[in-house]
Amino acid sequence: MTPAHTPSPLAGRSLRAPVLWGIAFGAIQAAAPLGFWWLDPATVYALSLTLIAAVYIGFAVADGRPRVIAVEAGITGAFVVVAAAGVTGPAWLLVLGLAGHGFKDLWQHRRQYVGNTRWWPPFCLVVDWVAAAILVVLVVVGVDFHHSLFQLRQANAPGPIRGRWQQGRPAGGRLRRPSSRRQRHDGQRRTGLTTRSPARDALTEQL
Repeated sequence: MTPAHTPSPLAGRSLRAPVLWGIAFGAIQAAAPLGFWWLDPATVYALSLTLIAAVYIGFAVADGRPRVIAVEAGITGAFVVVAAAGVTGPAWLLVLGLAGHGFKDLWQHRRQYVGNTRWWPPFCLVVDWVAAAILVVLVVVGVDFHHSLFQLRQANAPGPIRGRWQQGRPAGGRLRRPSSRRQRHDGQRRTGLTTRSPARDALTEQL
């Protein structure tokens, strides 16, 4: 027997708190690439979209109805596909994913398809739409979503530094240095940069 849908627990109550917290967390989500500077922004936004979409699977499991679990798992899978495409595709895919999930939150808030979500749908709706709006601005002004802040910093470094960074940079991320005094001496001999000694020069002239 399927339990009847319960009315929204927020009916007749103020949505001010979820909306205000949603605005704050939406701005934090839009700024998330600053905290993950070694990843490109598209990857960070795709991960956040996946995590947001997956929250409803937890609500569906708590609801307990197999049909609800199946529907929410399918919807989450669709958002995961959009997020994965946005990692290497146009940034507009990420905007579409966030805005689309906001509409899903609105539908959940009105219909209460999944039980006991309480304040989450309006909160998540505002988070999604605030982040999507900020991403629209970033796309319009030409922000690069497919290069990390670390890569952009190295690309804008002075010529000699950038050359040293791009040439001979090992997989570990640091420039290689001779590991011993003998190796440094051998390298100087091969490049003709061996340090000259006055005593050695005098001895050579006497011979």
